[in-house]
Amino acid sequence: MKLITEEIESVEVITENVNGKKTLYIQGPFLQTEQPNRNNRIYRMPVMEREVKRYTEQYVNRGRALGELGHPDGPTVNLDRVSHKIVSLQKEGNNFIGKAQILSTPMGKIAESLLKEGVTLGVSSRGIGSVRPTKEGYNEVGEDFMLATAADIVADPSAPDAFVQGIMEGKEWVWEGGMLREKAAENTKRRINTLIDQGTLEEYKLNLLNNFLNNL
Repeated sequence: MKLITEEIESVEVITENVNGKKTLYIQGPFLQTEQPNRNNRIYRMPVMEREVKRYTEQYVNRGRALGELGHPDGPTVNLDRVSHKIVSLQKEGNNFIGKAQILSTPMGKIAESLLKEGVTLGVSSRGIGSVRPTKEGYNEVGEDFMLATAADIVADPSAPDAFVQGIMEGKEWVWEGGMLREKAAENTKRRINTLIDQGTLEEYKLNLLNNFLNNL
């Protein structure tokens, strides 16, 4: 199974006032099905519906549906990078509309500051599964798909570029001892979109490409 990530470019920012306390949320289509996305992949509704049901029962309803700030390089959630908690996922047409509460964690404070300053942020789902090419020319995500998190917060939903995305998604993941582990560890284990500054991110990606080419 491979790591699969999908990005959605923008979300709505909501502030709710309960008992005098203001809480910040993001809301929008976190998951999409039945049409090819810009990664040329398509998710079938029965597969996604099943996974959303499992994810909601096991994570959302138990207050365990967490997401990170940035693009992690694996399917597990890193608690030191958690910025928000997903509180609902509701089917609407071929989409699943999500709502996530921004937390008072260090990464949550960064996300909150960016949102309040008017920075447009997007969300990125993470899962593992297989894909198969179809005669229509796109890749269909298989029935073994497993949703890891419905939404990470990303500063640039179009990043990483195709090269870096290929490195991330080229990793194979297997179940071993009840945990997801990399089948074969590559030399590159760096996170590539945890930096908000775009200039630093571009320099980082260029260095990553150079290191890869030097090791050929």
